[in-house]
Amino acid sequence: MPDTPSLLPGGLPPWAPPWAAQLAELCFSGTTSVFLLHGNTNDLLPRGATPEDGYGTIADLLAEQLFGKWDLLLHYDLGRGLRAFAGRNEKRLQKMIALANDKVADLSTVKNDPGVVLALLDRFVRNNIVSADKAISFAVIIDQASFLFPSGEPGRTSFPAAAMLVTLLNWAKSPHVKKMPMAFVLMDERRADLSERVTSSPHVASIELPLPPVDERERFIKATMVKVAAETGRRLDAKAFQDLKKRLIEKQAQGLLEFIEPKWTLDTIIGHDAAKSRLRQDAELLRKGRLASLPMGYLLCGPVGTGKTFLAQCTAGEIGIPCVILKNFRSKYVGETEGNLERVLSVLRAMGPVMVVVDEADAALGSREAEGDSGTSSRVFGMIAAQMGDTRYRGAILWMLLTARPDLIPIDLKRQGRAEVHIPLFYPTDDKEIRQMFLTLAGKLQGKLVAEDIPAVPHAGELSGADVEGLVGRALRLSLLAGSETITRAALTEVFAEFLPSTEGIEKELQELAAILECTDRQFLPAATAKRMDSEGRARMQQRFLELRRLVELS
Repeated sequence: MPDTPSLLPGGLPPWAPPWAAQLAELCFSGTTSVFLLHGNTNDLLPRGATPEDGYGTIADLLAEQLFGKWDLLLHYDLGRGLRAFAGRNEKRLQKMIALANDKVADLSTVKNDPGVVLALLDRFVRNNIVSADKAISFAVIIDQASFLFPSGEPGRTSFPAAAMLVTLLNWAKSPHVKKMPMAFVLMDERRADLSERVTSSPHVASIELPLPPVDERERFIKATMVKVAAETGRRLDAKAFQDLKKRLIEKQAQGLLEFIEPKWTLDTIIGHDAAKSRLRQDAELLRKGRLASLPMGYLLCGPVGTGKTFLAQCTAGEIGIPCVILKNFRSKYVGETEGNLERVLSVLRAMGPVMVVVDEADAALGSREAEGDSGTSSRVFGMIAAQMGDTRYRGAILWMLLTARPDLIPIDLKRQGRAEVHIPLFYPTDDKEIRQMFLTLAGKLQGKLVAEDIPAVPHAGELSGADVEGLVGRALRLSLLAGSETITRAALTEVFAEFLPSTEGIEKELQELAAILECTDRQFLPAATAKRMDSEGRARMQQRFLELRRLVELS
């Protein structure tokens, strides 16, 4: 048997990505023969140390570097069939074609049927094992592998599909294959789309390919975008890069993330002084790079309409980092939900620093005990919990969980080391604060309002920020229809007279109590609320909360 090509420690060039070194170590140590590359598998990689060397595919890197000295490398996918592959080396390619035609089959006549292809490869593998003294160093790349080994229950797959899966697993666990220079590399963006028999096998090494780091992205920009701009004469300014970044992020996340450019800072927020003070302090620590002192995330809770989403966006604007909203990533198709979340998390890990806003977090994130969906919710919960608790991303991914019912969020996500700072928000009660909200929200709606034109505000203490914004919007409409560019006192008076506050008193009280009981720092509570807690005690408030929850559940 020929010597296994030595790529470690010095076989791979210094510009090769870390995952390639991991694959090489496992492959040439004789411990693993089947590999699953997932994640950023469609990206371009540098072919050399400088931008002038150009970029190639992952298959090119495997062919030219990792398996650059091996006798035979085959590439297979359902679109192009089975073919010899040597990257840019035409001479080596001709030798491979001749060797494949002699030892495997005439590649020009092989039917593009996965069952046929895997049977031919299996016969070649067995012959190669028998001919150990004349063994051929051999690797095969199977691209878009989920089309060959899709997720699903093994008992419900067809016989040909089951036979292909068993063939692959036989290669993976064979001690004879492991000790020989033979490797099988599966590639697919979404690990969740592949059969669990493959992804959970101890004999298959799953290696995630992350999105490129900042320095590599800068290098690619200089090599491509700047060159194109110079040739076309198109100016690349900050706005062009911002628009491009927004499009690329949303495209990479396949519409599962909504990119928001915060227009406001915490100065825009009226009230919530203690919360703003804490968030400003954390923003300053992040700018100074003191990441160890930052929380992994925040839980913003309180009755509906208290401005949780707006506070999150203003916090992102204060810190000066991108803000994304996690959209609905769930799907009715088996495995697709986990695949969607996989993609989202990979984008977030590459983006940092970034703030991730999860609205209605109690419904979006699921729980470990969820039933009725074949375990999808519990797996999703586990993936999110693991990412939120990964301290390597402290200060790089800031989680903002928003909910009116924090009691429904599993404690696993609210503990220290995850969404650990719990900030309750309440309806404004101070008349001066409410009047200031009218002025601020008028500016947000691009309307003009003078403080003296605000009449006595009705239903004080019952108005949410959303209610105030709605009142301002209606008054602005009436003023414009009356021919005034400024919100008039008459318009506000008319709107106030017709306004009917919400009658959901029980649910409102339930949400307020939930926020009070969830608070992790007394300073976040308004003075009146803190005084109420002292007089009633947490135990009595907890009892009242449980009574209200039973009433709501029965209604």
